[in-house]
Amino acid sequence: MTHRESVEELQRLVRDRVDAIAAHDVEALVGVPVEDVLAFNVLPPLSLRGAEQVAEQTRGWLGSYAQGPGYEVRDLQVDADEDLGFCAFLYHVTGTLRSSDSVSMWVRATLVCRRIAGRWRVVHDHESIPWDSETGQGLPDLQP
Repeated sequence: MTHRESVEELQRLVRDRVDAIAAHDVEALVGVPVEDVLAFNVLPPLSLRGAEQVAEQTRGWLGSYAQGPGYEVRDLQVDADEDLGFCAFLYHVTGTLRSSDSVSMWVRATLVCRRIAGRWRVVHDHESIPWDSETGQGLPDLQP
């Protein structure tokens, strides 16, 4: 597998993630992480360990939306070696929660991936929200 092919496969992994979120396809989303994935997602708790914890959180997140979520990826950067790669990007999540609250926020994300049995799998998922050091509050709708 060439470097270019690996990069293209990882770019496709991110595009598939966007499509799965739009379709509320939890199974497509949770089929990508390895069984013992470590995830630092925007939602509590501080960390998740294992695909089942990630699946449970993902189901709850998607189920919290009355409309959406919209999930737009920007500034995707991908690099890969033979069997190790990363995807770093910004994503804009939008929608209306079941509580009627609107969501519009930018999140920074990095996926560390390993090719296992010929397939790219997420071994570490890290997300963060920029915050204001003066107020200690997140800045949910910054423009990239």
